Amino acid sequence: MSTVPGTTPRPIGTHDSGRTDLGRRIATRREELGLSREELGSRSGVAASYIAYLEEQAASPAAGSLLRVAHALGTTVADLSGATTERPPGRGTAGRETGLVELGEAECRRLLSTHGIGRVALLTPEGPAILPVNYVVAGADVAFRTEEGSPLARAAGTEVAFEVDRIDDAMSQGWSVLVVGEAAGVTDGERLRGLDALAPSPPWAGGHRTHWMTVTSVRITGRRVVRG
Repeated sequence: MSTVPGTTPRPIGTHDSGRTDLGRRIATRREELGLSREELGSRSGVAASYIAYLEEQAASPAAGSLLRVAHALGTTVADLSGATTERPPGRGTAGRETGLVELGEAECRRLLSTHGIGRVALLTPEGPAILPVNYVVAGADVAFRTEEGSPLARAAGTEVAFEVDRIDDAMSQGWSVLVVGEAAGVTDGERLRGLDALAPSPPWAGGHRTHWMTVTSVRITGRRVVRG
């Protein structure tokens, strides 16, 4: 049975072909860094065809090969393998001589990007709550879907805070952006169709989340942890 160098052969008769969670994590991290397979291969000292194999097939790479790929991606083997998915980010050791840098509005909006997952902070009858949502950026607004009658839907007409962040445990760095503004339910048909077209996928939480909400920013601020 032939194998790709640096991998462990699988027993004959197994049928685990196709992309795995490891392959998806490698591809996602590589694309986040804007690297081609050739560039990642050059950084890690392996062939681009091997990177393609890791991303697309049910590979069982040798520990040394995976360690080099993880290092080239600025992450850890544990993160790539999914061993840290049940842990909150930020468990890594703080970097030396780090500090906070305030971000301008233009940089904050760039970091918001087009879509992702963020958190909405609001007041409910039971007290303060922070709820994660899939969001999209629609012009100057942040928009997300929820269920009719949910705490988020009932927050229409009140001031809320929306936060998105990125933590890089391997590099002990990160950033956060905070949007404060009024929440509103979307009822205009044309606007609803536009938001549906922007959404890259249904909400991760599933369910009947078809009620669109927007947060129109009154204040947008951000901070970044940097070294030196």
